[in-house]
Amino acid sequence: MGNSNYYCIIMAGGMGRRFWPYSRKSLPKQFIDFFGSGQTLLQQTYERYRRIIPPENIFITTHCSYKELVMEQLPEIREEQLVIEEEQRNTAPAIAYASHIIQKINPNACTVVAPSDHLILKTENFERAILHGLEFASKSDKLITIGIKPTRPETGYGYIQIDEEKEEDFYKVKTFIEKPALEFAEIFVQSNEFYWNSGIFIWHVNTILKAFHDMMSEVCPHVECDTPDFSACPNISIDYSIMEKADNVYVQLCDFGWADLGTWEALYDASPKDSNQNVIINSNTLLYNCKNNIIMLPEDKLAVIQDLEGYLIAARGNALLICKKDDQNAIRKFVNDAEMKFGEKYS
Repeated sequence: MGNSNYYCIIMAGGMGRRFWPYSRKSLPKQFIDFFGSGQTLLQQTYERYRRIIPPENIFITTHCSYKELVMEQLPEIREEQLVIEEEQRNTAPAIAYASHIIQKINPNACTVVAPSDHLILKTENFERAILHGLEFASKSDKLITIGIKPTRPETGYGYIQIDEEKEEDFYKVKTFIEKPALEFAEIFVQSNEFYWNSGIFIWHVNTILKAFHDMMSEVCPHVECDTPDFSACPNISIDYSIMEKADNVYVQLCDFGWADLGTWEALYDASPKDSNQNVIINSNTLLYNCKNNIIMLPEDKLAVIQDLEGYLIAARGNALLICKKDDQNAIRKFVNDAEMKFGEKYS
């Protein structure tokens, strides 16, 4: 099933610290079933792509700590389809190495690169969009990023400004803007020139490897080999290293019910709410005069909560977090402080 020249790289190596304490070092968010659907985020991502890409052409990048988790959750995947990082160096080195592997297998390959923590609500629209992007990449030397029309002034996402220049229905990128302040996000939404940067990329394997040689040549010797040396690579994302520097980046504008589940706030926005705008995920609760909260607790626990508004209440294992829902940057600080004071047993 699917075009044999189409490949997918699923990024599943992150630790998901912004989802602490539910996402932990030993079990990061991509390996968790957040919605009680019976599938983890990684499993949902894999199933989404195997509908349009041959399963044997799907590669998973992950840290060596999570190799067994990936194999357990995706039993169809062969070990040769895993790209194992001995050291975490962000997305650029892992993508470079995975692209090298794919090029050796098939120099005509076109690849979609996908994070493992996305929510997609409109499946058919998604499948059509990805196939359209792969078809365009197969006949062009463009680096394609998927842009999503913003529905609100979101400060947690990156934005892409499009140019008037385009090929077919793919627009040339004018600029990338990372996580703007609210006042700028409001302007972006109103302008119709800015789109959310989904973090989904599509390109011909030769195009992305040429970009690495042109813009990150120091990395190539460490990843274009049988045994990569990730420790010798810089800790840098594909966005900063390639996409924001290249002059052949184009945007494919899409609408397929996308959300990046990178933070508790994003999960709150994407989840159904009760009459008081509370989000309760797989938890037993009694709420009294509570509004705009998100609550996620172990299934065997009961929470009785009174007079809270705008809070996150989350527990897993040996840690409980109660904090303001909208203060996402504080969670990293909480994790770091907990590690410094108590060691890694709570991280």
